[in-house]
Amino acid sequence: MSTFLYKVGKSAYNKPWQFIISWIAILGVVLALLITNGMHLSSTMKIEGTESQKVLDQLAEELPEATGGAAQIVFTAPKDERLDTPERSTLINKAIHGVYNLEYVVNPASMTGEAGISNTENNQGDEARVATTDEKLISDVMLSADGNVGLFQIHFTVQDDSLPQSAKDSVVTTIRAAQQNNSGITALPGVTLLPEESPVGPKEAVGLVVAAIVLFLALGSIIAAGLPLLTAVLGVAISLLGAFAFSKFIYMDGTTPTLALMVGLAVGIDYSLFIVNRQRRMILDQGLSAREAAGRAVGTAGSAVFFAGLTVICALCGLLVIGIEFVSTMALVAAASVFVNVLIALTLLPAFLGLIGERICSPKQGMKNSNHANKAHNRVANRWVKGTVKYRWPILIGIIAILGAAAIPVAKMNLGMPSSATANLDTEARQSYDALSRGFGEGFNGPLILVAEPKGSSDKVTSEMMNNVAVDLQKHENVALVTLAGMNKTEDMAIISLIPKTGPSDKATKSLVRDLRDTDSNIAKKYNLMIGVTGITAINIDMSAKLAQVFPLYIGIIVIFSLIILLLVFRSIIVPIKATIGFLLSILATFGISTAVFQWGWLHSLLGFDTGGPLVSIIPIIVTGILYGLAMDYQVFLVSSMREAYVHGHKGRDSVVHGYGQASRVVVAAGVIMVFVFAGFAQSGSINIKQIGFTLALGILIDAFVVRMTLVPAVMAIFGDKAWQLPKWLDRILPNLDVEGEKLIAELRAKENVDDM
Repeated sequence: MSTFLYKVGKSAYNKPWQFIISWIAILGVVLALLITNGMHLSSTMKIEGTESQKVLDQLAEELPEATGGAAQIVFTAPKDERLDTPERSTLINKAIHGVYNLEYVVNPASMTGEAGISNTENNQGDEARVATTDEKLISDVMLSADGNVGLFQIHFTVQDDSLPQSAKDSVVTTIRAAQQNNSGITALPGVTLLPEESPVGPKEAVGLVVAAIVLFLALGSIIAAGLPLLTAVLGVAISLLGAFAFSKFIYMDGTTPTLALMVGLAVGIDYSLFIVNRQRRMILDQGLSAREAAGRAVGTAGSAVFFAGLTVICALCGLLVIGIEFVSTMALVAAASVFVNVLIALTLLPAFLGLIGERICSPKQGMKNSNHANKAHNRVANRWVKGTVKYRWPILIGIIAILGAAAIPVAKMNLGMPSSATANLDTEARQSYDALSRGFGEGFNGPLILVAEPKGSSDKVTSEMMNNVAVDLQKHENVALVTLAGMNKTEDMAIISLIPKTGPSDKATKSLVRDLRDTDSNIAKKYNLMIGVTGITAINIDMSAKLAQVFPLYIGIIVIFSLIILLLVFRSIIVPIKATIGFLLSILATFGISTAVFQWGWLHSLLGFDTGGPLVSIIPIIVTGILYGLAMDYQVFLVSSMREAYVHGHKGRDSVVHGYGQASRVVVAAGVIMVFVFAGFAQSGSINIKQIGFTLALGILIDAFVVRMTLVPAVMAIFGDKAWQLPKWLDRILPNLDVEGEKLIAELRAKENVDDM
């Protein structure tokens, strides 16, 4: 591997324009595909294999009119005032009629009469009642008991992902007309009507600025520091534009490209940094020419980059076992971003180095500053690693205790999907949620859709039967309102709208969904019915449950894969076991602290959110895959340096100290860059991106600086040379990947000796 990459690096260095033009051509092809196919982002979510998705698919096939999009408007009056005064009623009715005349909006006037305000009492607790479509509640405004809050529900002719934002904007503009003339009315659109906030903004650029500063401090040259940024940006551009170009054929939501952007930038900068740093070190320490140093850097550090990137890609592709389409797309797009950045680091970067030539180590003043920085860092690193080796046992016990304590909140971790309940207090989405909860109860923010079918193939459902079913459903302790929404023409399916008393993320709501689906429930047996439950609340519950179910399987895959790949790379049994245990400590501590921050609300003001809530369901799976790959990056670069020192004659703890001194500077720089790149995304307005960015930044901080830079040298010092021992039978059958470039260096030295003769 090292010999092959050495040849690739020298070829790119010698013929830079061939490689540069090739990558420009690839970028041109991707742009052409994007222009041809267009960009298609979806706002819907399909969770294959779940009960809610099966019911939704069944409705789409048999009652497509029932699967159109829906939205709600919440009207409020000033405190202690009512909405149903003559003046306010006129304004609200006018606005409602205006909405019904808009394109894509279902107008129920022909079925339910004129729209207007219905003085429906607050349907909660013992006063909760069964409502049918005959009571004209669907098209009217439902008032709270005190008349202060009104709910207006809108149904669209198409599903949410087919509804243009312009149609939603028209609804919001029309409904706001009720706020005119100092009426005191406030019209709050539901979250489905509001435009999605861009997950990426200027705050995310802060991470790149910090990365540029760290690169300059680490490399001591503006030219050298600019190369990792340039290659990372190009790699991300190609991978993201490529993903958008194929978005017509695959499911992709707004989180997918942002995740690929985060990961692509982080690994792209780090991988190029490793190679540029190795080239400059060979020039300064060994007196090699820039050309020869570039080839050797790609052959040695490039081998570590290749296997580190392969580890990240495999960890991400492992997410495919989950079987959820949007998670699979996230994983594949992020993996493609890593793949492209690895190829660019191994081919385009040495081409750029060929254009720069010997200037990679200029100007002299920059080199002087770099040398001073190197000496200062070496002194700090030397003291740190010697102290770690000396106090290895207390450090080992202390880190395990600290990370174990940090992991305690994991036991209380609650997974779910973000909702308006956790939006910031000054947003319309949160104000609408709070007003609806105040007027009717939290359950009105997460209605459930029930589909009832007779168990017998020849049986039918009747209006009388379904009214009785609705009455029995109403008796459940956590049901606020039951509405019979209709039946199909063949009378073998009925649709019921059910409002829980508790909110969408409440555990009691999850329990209610389980009760409704129970085939042995009293209602199912009494009426010989099969009851399915769907709706956004049920979909989110099912997704969280499925992700939690497959998470142990994914962890198992990660652990096995980690042991195999590290066994091949390091030809050691102890190193893979140690690395995997260290990663498990990192990930548990990361999730523990993230639970305290986002669920319990710690540091909420610093991260820009007002209310704690559940961790996004996809975070444990997504973050574990990404952090595993990145953690192995640092493991490969740090421990391969220790193995390189061991191979070249440094034994015992001396190999740990020497290898640490050679690799620590670049690993620290890479870790700092990744932390700040991810931390920039933690300031995103999207709670999904905010949680992912923070968790990744925290995970890198813990794994790179606590586990890899502290725990690893302590453990390696404990085992000494035994860390590199393999049973002879295993040593014979394992391929020698030559990650450290030992064979390459031997070949080059032999060639030099022949030339000297």
